[in-house]
Amino acid sequence: MNISEIKQAIEQGRTALGIEMGSTRIKAVLIGPDHAPIASGDHAWENKLENGVWTYSLDDVWTGVRSAYAHMAADVREKYDLPLTNVGALGFSGMMHGYLAFDAEGNQLVPFRTWRNTITEEAAAKLTEQFGFNVPQRWSVAHLYQAMLKKEPHVPQLAFLTTLAGYVHWQLTGKKVLGVGEASGMFPIDSETNDYDARMVSLFDENLKAAGLPFTLREVFPAVLCAGEDAGMLTAEGAALLDPTGTLHPGIPMCPPEGDAGTGMTATNSVAPRTGNVSAGTSIFSMVVLEKALSRVYPEIDMVTTPTGKPVAMVHCNTCTSDLDAWVKLFSELLTAAGTSISKPALYDLLYYCALESEPDAGGVVSYNYYSGEPVSQTEEGRPLMMRLPDSAFTLANFMRAQLYATMATLKLGMELLEQENVQVDTLYGHGGLFKTKGVGQRLMAGAMNMPVAVMETAGEGGPWGMALLAAYRTNKAEGESLEDYLNTHVFAGAKGDRMLPMAEDVAGFADYMVRYKAGLAAERAAAAVQ
Repeated sequence: MNISEIKQAIEQGRTALGIEMGSTRIKAVLIGPDHAPIASGDHAWENKLENGVWTYSLDDVWTGVRSAYAHMAADVREKYDLPLTNVGALGFSGMMHGYLAFDAEGNQLVPFRTWRNTITEEAAAKLTEQFGFNVPQRWSVAHLYQAMLKKEPHVPQLAFLTTLAGYVHWQLTGKKVLGVGEASGMFPIDSETNDYDARMVSLFDENLKAAGLPFTLREVFPAVLCAGEDAGMLTAEGAALLDPTGTLHPGIPMCPPEGDAGTGMTATNSVAPRTGNVSAGTSIFSMVVLEKALSRVYPEIDMVTTPTGKPVAMVHCNTCTSDLDAWVKLFSELLTAAGTSISKPALYDLLYYCALESEPDAGGVVSYNYYSGEPVSQTEEGRPLMMRLPDSAFTLANFMRAQLYATMATLKLGMELLEQENVQVDTLYGHGGLFKTKGVGQRLMAGAMNMPVAVMETAGEGGPWGMALLAAYRTNKAEGESLEDYLNTHVFAGAKGDRMLPMAEDVAGFADYMVRYKAGLAAERAAAAVQ
């Protein structure tokens, strides 16, 4: 689209806006009728460890959401000389899972407990046994049950429990709803009904009754919607919350709020069976859409859904690039101390490309990037740790390959279980910061997972763009048009990208690295036991 066409689309409200609240950045992406981004804005933020709980304050949530929106609106004015008074559709996504609890008056009962917390081990284990279904520690129902087991005084006052995206959507629309993909990170979903699993709801209601609590699960959990369904409209109060300048008009159709997993699937066109994607940033997770159910329960694999309710095997790891980023920052400080400078993107590129000059197995260097516990590797707490054999070739190239391998090693532990189940993936689509340096993260991921990895030209847009696509689907879909058909026909037809096959030397090298990695996990666990 040319500038004139874009301006006309903005004036006529033929746009869609997605805003995603990630773990380190809140980003807003506005797309035009052709689904290409036309404006964006973002806001950096960080979680805080308070009283042993990883959290964000609600004040920080609204500061960040307004800032990201304001920067996007300013981008519209700068590029097109127009105020942003309306958009055709709007949707919010965010970090999945966690615990945002409110009383009947809408008062927050306890600080937000994010996905990053591994404080619900007892509850998760008991629910997994009771349901015959893997309930990970970060799921909302695990947080609720753990609070019940500890007899936390706020629990009897609970009137509404939701996720970050669900909370913002509620404040903007008055609707207590979630998209099915996001809801599948709160409580198990039945893909036949696209709702909370009725058998398991009944079982949990027995737990609530035994605890003497005055509510059922459905009374305090959000209602579940599929992609494309009506999730309400932006109210006047909501418009003022999002844009305090009063420029944005209310009445905008809202799509169901989704999680970052669902937007990642949408942004990579990985919503049909035999498709998969891997999101690699602060955390790393793979999503594989299944053709059939797994043969048994795996504690290392979460069963969630696509935004339309199809079953998805999810391997989620809490840490991906955080430790690598810390090392890059250290190298930057060294360069500054030496009186030289290099831009941050250039430094990342230099170090990433250096990793391709290393020995395929990283020369005996092994890194554990754990900033927090990793349930996939049965590690309760995190201690970033680097080890090497005494006779290792301790070169910068080997060091950097070990750092990159560390970002995907825990993911591999979970993916090995899907290999045992003979789950087929035609192509794994990569997105997130790990893939920004062209050809490096993609090549090493292909070798690590031993499957083709594709990075689309649109991959850099990520979750906020995926959320904007779900918003567009809400208002633009034809009668009976599935999300898969909509994406294939209107968004990804003719899309460009690079597909890279695994290289034999990388497959063998990563396999050797994993032998040492698995053997050294005992040292990581021992380190975590030291306070």
